[in-house]
Amino acid sequence: MADVYMAGDFRNGTTFEMDGNVFKVVEFQHVKPGKGAAFVRTKLKNVITGAVIEKTFNPSEKYQGAEIEKREMQYLYNDGELYYFMDNETYEQLPLNKEQIGDGLKFLKENMNVKMLSFKGNVFSVEPPLFVELEVTYTEPGFAGNTTTTSGKPATLENGYELMVPMFVNIGDVVRIDTRTGEYMERV
Repeated sequence: MADVYMAGDFRNGTTFEMDGNVFKVVEFQHVKPGKGAAFVRTKLKNVITGAVIEKTFNPSEKYQGAEIEKREMQYLYNDGELYYFMDNETYEQLPLNKEQIGDGLKFLKENMNVKMLSFKGNVFSVEPPLFVELEVTYTEPGFAGNTTTTSGKPATLENGYELMVPMFVNIGDVVRIDTRTGEYMERV
């Protein structure tokens, strides 16, 4: 059974149930005004829909903690509509659609291990590793004298994801991406 949290104990990453939904604390701030009661100002992300809301709580309000299950799974392939994952322990396969995978879809590569997040058996998100390495399949060639520009150029990766890369990156290069920001980090 998940813990019960008082709003005064909220920290970044705390997950709890409220109004039939599951929320994750993205930001919190304890406010103690000169006059009046203290309160907790939060930014919450609905883990099922991805919507972000701002809400103020009385620090003594109680909420049921949400037990989020995380399972290590391997991404196998996509058949055009569904994306297939395999449980690394039971070898059971799980097909998911784009909505269930969420933003993690941009970074998937066949045979990659990911974390599957679910609440009461319903998968709501797929978390890729923090850093992924993908090959550049298309980008304009950089040209001499334009290697110091900070703006970069667009590049398409092997899984179809597009991002900005420095001028010196070419087709065939493998780049490391931070999946939290979706940004280029370095050429591998």
